[in-house]
Amino acid sequence: MTAPRAEDFSDLSGEIHSNGSDYLLVGNLNSINAKAVRKHLPWLNPKPLGLKLSAGVGDRLGLATSGHARAFVNYGHGVFPIFAQQSAREMLRMHRTPQEVMDDATFGLIEASWKGLIGSDADHLKTIDDINSAITAGFTMFTIDPGDSVEVVPVDFDLKLDHLPWKELEDTERSMIGRYADKEFVLENTSLLITENEIRRAAYKYGAAVASVVFLYHHLIQKAIQPVEVEIAIDETGEVTTLGEHIFIATELKRLGVKWVSFAPRYIDGFEKGIEFKGDIAQLAKNLQGHFAIAQAFGPYKLSMHTGSDKFGIYAMANEVCNGLLHLKTSGTSYLEALSICADFAPEVFRKIYKISYQSYEISRFSYQVSATLNGSPTPADLHADDFKELLSSANARQMLHVGYGEVLSLRDVSGEFILRNALQLCLIEHKQAYDMALELHIGRHLSLMSKSI
Repeated sequence: MTAPRAEDFSDLSGEIHSNGSDYLLVGNLNSINAKAVRKHLPWLNPKPLGLKLSAGVGDRLGLATSGHARAFVNYGHGVFPIFAQQSAREMLRMHRTPQEVMDDATFGLIEASWKGLIGSDADHLKTIDDINSAITAGFTMFTIDPGDSVEVVPVDFDLKLDHLPWKELEDTERSMIGRYADKEFVLENTSLLITENEIRRAAYKYGAAVASVVFLYHHLIQKAIQPVEVEIAIDETGEVTTLGEHIFIATELKRLGVKWVSFAPRYIDGFEKGIEFKGDIAQLAKNLQGHFAIAQAFGPYKLSMHTGSDKFGIYAMANEVCNGLLHLKTSGTSYLEALSICADFAPEVFRKIYKISYQSYEISRFSYQVSATLNGSPTPADLHADDFKELLSSANARQMLHVGYGEVLSLRDVSGEFILRNALQLCLIEHKQAYDMALELHIGRHLSLMSKSI
């Protein structure tokens, strides 16, 4: 193998210092260098993970990847990582681009000396523009979210389906109903017969969403410049996804040529942001068993568990039920760990973050599954520094802080500088070792419970 030469690194921006065959680059953490590093260290390029047991760890601040990597190394045996993961909604609220998310993850992996397989997730994509920018940035998993097209079935539903986009569905009402008539769906250890009434309700609710997925999927496959895989996510909708509805969605997507690696239904209630699962775990296990049987019959594909952080009571069970065909998504919990470091080392910054999160909560909560109330936590005026640690372990306050990130991190001064984002990032940089350790232990707790049943 020929030893590298200085000119081989001409695509890097900065000063290159050599010592024999060893080279040191002194340069900025910019997109040019991130792209060049991924070229020279190809394992830093994400790849599709397929049906491997996996977990995504979102990073709202661009500084968490080194701590995340330590968690996977020390606690995530058998769990494959997705480091670059952020939803289109979060990126919009925080004025970040998919390229910035990818590049921040790259530099964090360099810091962690990572050399393993990695995935990436452009999460909750709803538009062509979302998909295009994620393709350009090098993402490999595309989570298509047709939630805006999911309809609520009216109480006085008359069974008519005239509103459905039959042309896009390449179908007719008569053909669709006939496809399910008197058909028994054989699942593992059971079978399911869906009535015509149930099919009409499923079609009313999800027919347009199926068409939306097909449209976005075909655009992705036509435009992708790297190997990609797809997740379908309908978890952020107002009603639980029934097993019959799951069968309808899977049947129609397969008929229309869509291929996907994971599926996130709306499970039974109990998944809320930043706290333990609030529902009945035995009922969740039964719910997962039903959805997993469908995933096996129509795939196989993984079940994806969104709003997945801090649900320590369910990870081992979920992985056992799904026999390793499981994907877990976490995001805001790493932001909460950042706030914990901030509370320790920059308490006045934390106080301002809490105040904005508290004041904006009634608006911020709109697009999330949360149950916190303003009277469940102290007002900003009543908050004392001695309360910070207790606050960060309070389910009520955790949810307020979790969903308040948009208002907090997008706050600017008259010159356009991000006031609290910059202050929080500076605190984390100055206390990087503490932040990495906090993430290693907290995310590691998630991963160790997932990997116990391997």
